[in-house]
Amino acid sequence: MHEATHAAIAAVWRIESARIVAVVARMTRDIGVAEELAQDALIAALEHWPRDGVPDNPGAWLTTTAKRRALDHLRRDKLAAEKLEQVGHDLEAQEALTVPDFVDALDAARADQIGDDLLRLIFTACHPVLSAEARVALTLKLLGGLSTQEIARAFLVPEPTIAQRIVRAKRTLGEAGVAFELPQGTALAERLASVLEVVYLVFNEGYTATAGDDWMRPELVQEALRLGRMLTGLAPAEPEAWGLIALMELQASRAAARLDDAGRPVLLADQDRGRWDRLLIRRGLVALERAAALGGADGFYALQAGIAACHARAPTAADTDWARIAALYSRLAQVAPSPVVELNRAVAVGMAEGPAAALVLVDRLQGDKALRNYQWLPSVRADLLGKLGRHAEAQAEWLRAAGLAGNGAERTLLLARAAQAAAQG
Repeated sequence: MHEATHAAIAAVWRIESARIVAVVARMTRDIGVAEELAQDALIAALEHWPRDGVPDNPGAWLTTTAKRRALDHLRRDKLAAEKLEQVGHDLEAQEALTVPDFVDALDAARADQIGDDLLRLIFTACHPVLSAEARVALTLKLLGGLSTQEIARAFLVPEPTIAQRIVRAKRTLGEAGVAFELPQGTALAERLASVLEVVYLVFNEGYTATAGDDWMRPELVQEALRLGRMLTGLAPAEPEAWGLIALMELQASRAAARLDDAGRPVLLADQDRGRWDRLLIRRGLVALERAAALGGADGFYALQAGIAACHARAPTAADTDWARIAALYSRLAQVAPSPVVELNRAVAVGMAEGPAAALVLVDRLQGDKALRNYQWLPSVRADLLGKLGRHAEAQAEWLRAAGLAGNGAERTLLLARAAQAAAQG
């Protein structure tokens, strides 16, 4: 009986924790305090629900309990009376451990404000004053509902390291005087880029893990999708938010085909497209259309989503419109120039115009310091050399790529390609 109740509490907490922290943070203006008070509400649930049963509206129960803790905190600290009046009128009539029927109506009436609270929380957790690593950890803790242990396991980092990052992030936000509010004007666009970057980092680490033995970490992919969908709901007029969710939906649609039955990576050209998730593809294409309708067709994420859409629309690998993909990479290189974009453009050129044309582009990148330890540079070069019949050179490049790979599954794949090149030579 208690196991079922604890499972219900865990499920509700994963869904509701971000909203609860956001609501309480608006009251206390302090994310650290808000998280502690939300945790107090969770402890209260663990104490009372096994005995009294799970409430009809468990999310409202937790929210109300956390609000009561916040009200007590504000009273103890003798903060401004108007703050008490703002949050007190819907709490004073409630008993400590019950949620009257009118709470549902109040929450519904304030849905827009609650949405604003979540948006404030996202922008605060992803504030540029924090390092990228701290933003990711704090976002997954507050908005993803992941425990410190889960975050540490996902990124193959010791749990104390993640705990320290989160503690330091909260302290940095407090010391910097970061306000719990939505930025305005140009600051909004600047901060939105930081928010989207964090969600994208989480997704990429889940989609292709940088280290460890597993090529993918599905739990991080799902958390990034959840955060991305939340963001489009909270900021529906932002085209890059739609571009990002389009990209993630389209990429995630391939997940089931990216590993074979033995758990080994399967590259895009070899994937069984019948295993691609058609629902995610439809959602991604709709989101891409929304980004374009909002004027964001040439956004950083929308352009990448456009490339993913070319793959999604092709019934087979041979049907892929590589010329269009190469053109999209050219546009992406103008929006966000980087050697990685140029490398991907070279791959598309190779598919559209042949390996010799692509090899010229790849060789131009050989001395780029940013790609010095990037395993996909020698991987791409090895593939092109193999197609040109230069198998001994291809084998050497595959081996060099394997030596740079930090992921075990990826390394195995690259070594297999090296062996194949050796056999062909």
